[in-house]
Amino acid sequence: MNGGGDATVQPSVRGSARSGLRWPKVRRGEKKMKETAVLAYSGGLDTSVAIRWLQEKYGMEVVALAADLGQPGDLEAIRRRALEIGAVDAVTLDLRETFAEEYVLPALKANALYEGRYPLATSLARPLIAAALVEEARRRGASAVAHGCTGKGNDQVRFDLTVMALGPDLRIIAPLREWNMSREEEMDYARERGIPVPVTRDSPYSVDENLWGRSCEAGVLEDPMTEPPEDAFSWTVSAAEAPDEPRYLDVTFSGGRPVALDGEGMGLVELILRLNRLGGEHGVGRIDMIENRLVGIKSREIYEAPAATILIEAHRALESLTLTRETTHFKPVLEGKFAELVYFGLWHDPLRSALAAAVEATQWVVSGEVRVKLFKGNCTVVGRSSQLSLYDYSLATYDRADAFSHRASEGFIELWGLPLKVWGRKQGEGGTGAGERK
Repeated sequence: MNGGGDATVQPSVRGSARSGLRWPKVRRGEKKMKETAVLAYSGGLDTSVAIRWLQEKYGMEVVALAADLGQPGDLEAIRRRALEIGAVDAVTLDLRETFAEEYVLPALKANALYEGRYPLATSLARPLIAAALVEEARRRGASAVAHGCTGKGNDQVRFDLTVMALGPDLRIIAPLREWNMSREEEMDYARERGIPVPVTRDSPYSVDENLWGRSCEAGVLEDPMTEPPEDAFSWTVSAAEAPDEPRYLDVTFSGGRPVALDGEGMGLVELILRLNRLGGEHGVGRIDMIENRLVGIKSREIYEAPAATILIEAHRALESLTLTRETTHFKPVLEGKFAELVYFGLWHDPLRSALAAAVEATQWVVSGEVRVKLFKGNCTVVGRSSQLSLYDYSLATYDRADAFSHRASEGFIELWGLPLKVWGRKQGEGGTGAGERK
């Protein structure tokens, strides 16, 4: 997951608010203005404390930037909270469409799952937020950007590497790597300074949410032998509480892109939100895994990703119908490396772009319809069709419509096995059986 800071409350948005503030250049002889840092702000404990800490520690003016990537919450309330704490300005950005089109969609086409399970929701979000930090810092003439990531999580790497790639001259400040406060000490710090934060000692989880998934860690989840309690989940019902009747969905793809659900065309953001709701109602998308973090430690992560689970399963099924055998066998190599690069914070590495281009080159034939069955926590592909299907009934069937040349197989096998036949003959001439050492 993120291992990167703020719990529970995150910004949500239905618009964008900017102050339009411009920082004038300091003329010779004038008093030098304070240094400005643009802080990735979510309204949670870590970044709320970070506003005041940056002011006290470095004497900086802090601009808070909150981005909506499809998570719940009241963005306007979060913006006001940042100003109340002491930020000189608070910026809110609606990045849902950008996130879906430029980050989630390439990952979907790559069937990107870190270690074969994690759909990379947080991993995909961080480079977008970091890029927004750099853009805002440039707009204001700020010299630094800041984030609320911990020193042993993955998110610090994702933020830092994106800033290094897009704004190599900018200073990067990560308060949680410096202040060495426990979560309880942070709450004490906030209480002493009158900082409003929506976290209590009875709410131990660290949560991150966006369109593509929800992650939950810390608290009792840090014991890998403990079954996750139901209060760790928010998007999905348990399999036991899911409906007793299955739900069938038809997902339509065009060029690898999902474009319709049950025949109803819709935009990518709307389609993902719809599948998150429908999948969650049937308990689909729960993931409990021990994950290898980039920094070298293992962590227990709980994810909820109904839409990602459904769409990746459906997309893979359609690829199996439309891609050639060699492409089908090789593409997972691209997918695994793509997922690894994203997880490791290397979104802007040229290899990630090259892999995305290679994946894209395979997708023009991935068009058609896939039927999935949602039932008691499972998502099962039960049908698929495409005008570009490589499945030929007359070749696949064993009934009277069979058009396959069975006699042709004899010559094919003879040539295919010729090297092995020669090897076996030579082994026999040497007086030993095939596969035995002399």
